[in-house]
Amino acid sequence: MAALELRNVRKTYGNAAQEALKGINISIEAGQFLILVGPSGCGKSTLMNAIAGLEDISSGAILLGGEDLTGVEPKDRDIAMVFQSYALYPTMTVRENIAFGLKIRKTPAEQIAAEVDRVAKLLQIEHLLDRKPSQLSGGQQQRVAMGRALARRPKLYLFDEPLSNLDAKLRVEMRTEIKLMHQRLKTTTVYVTHDQIEAMTLGDRVAVMKDGAVQQFGTPQEIYNNPANLFVASFIGSPPMNFIPVALENHEGRPGVRLDSAGGSVCLPLPQLASNLADGREAVLGVRPEQIGLGRGQEAGGPVLEARVQVVEPTGPDTLVYVEVNGVQVCCRIAPVDTPAIGSNMLLELDIERLVLFDPTTGARIA
Repeated sequence: MAALELRNVRKTYGNAAQEALKGINISIEAGQFLILVGPSGCGKSTLMNAIAGLEDISSGAILLGGEDLTGVEPKDRDIAMVFQSYALYPTMTVRENIAFGLKIRKTPAEQIAAEVDRVAKLLQIEHLLDRKPSQLSGGQQQRVAMGRALARRPKLYLFDEPLSNLDAKLRVEMRTEIKLMHQRLKTTTVYVTHDQIEAMTLGDRVAVMKDGAVQQFGTPQEIYNNPANLFVASFIGSPPMNFIPVALENHEGRPGVRLDSAGGSVCLPLPQLASNLADGREAVLGVRPEQIGLGRGQEAGGPVLEARVQVVEPTGPDTLVYVEVNGVQVCCRIAPVDTPAIGSNMLLELDIERLVLFDPTTGARIA
């Protein structure tokens, strides 16, 4: 039985004039970590609030451990939520903040003390228990907010963009803390973010949302390697996928696409294309920066394109090189030792097996 199941969940406002959630269907198993990711206004926080009971749904069902939560009050759903703003009580100490939810449930004092000690040790905040929130850094406040949720031992944890208020270094550190915490506790978790790096690194399952609908649901690698449409392909990945306008053509009995650059032209065979696709049909070729390698000339395994280097961006572990292909800028990720000079020509070889094609009008995946 799925730990959390969303069945055709819809949410409308103003006599159905505005549909915030458009038939969401998601199911995850006990102990899995689900990421809801998408741009601002896509409906991910509305869906999170609906799971928590803070928003009523217009139709559909939300099941937790097989129990339909429709009509169940938030306090009775056995769900703990960590907010973006931390929502700590400023007049209480860290110890009192963590213990507050347990006191409300009239948990025995001895059990409360044991739970506070347990989560403080888990999050390494034992030395902060007697401080007030104003005496803590942003990362420490985030740990306390997590500790308050952990003390509950609920069926489900909800995280609503918990790292968005932290600086870049702290976000990386807290991301690791959250992953380690989940690996230790194995509690079912739903995590809302607009950061696709958080989605890729934290989630067992990822739901990419846009305009109140799930565009694709799967593992991080499934979504990265096999995006369902142009939106998913553009949203997931850093640097983002390159999109090159192409026209399909038949080359030596095989379907392919032609690529042109300052250094010449090459027809790229695409074995994954159906042979009945119309010759001359316009499409968008999707290729990740790491799928464009340095060509080695005659000894290269596939067609090689010569392109002029426009921009070079060293990042440390690799170098991003920008060239122009079919009139658009294309990013290539190469090893620092192979970094070319700006204005020089470089040979490029594309990983043919991993390229994808999209319809330029609908954005739907062709191949």
